[in-house]
Amino acid sequence: MTKFLITLRQFIDDRLGRDERGASAVEYAILVGVIAVVVIAAVWIFGDELAAFFSNLLPDNLDDPTP
Repeated sequence: MTKFLITLRQFIDDRLGRDERGASAVEYAILVGVIAVVVIAAVWIFGDELAAFFSNLLPDNLDDPTP
């Protein structure tokens, strides 16, 4: 029984041990989340100005077929 418990303990330590590879994935996910919040806040704050800017990029006579 003791050998089984030692083997089980080693298995759990191997599977749940500290793995530094996962930490970088979590950090990247947090970074992406913060960037998304900043972009959403910027669009919410500057939404009207952005719409006016992009609507003025195209000429008004775009539908006119004459050259």
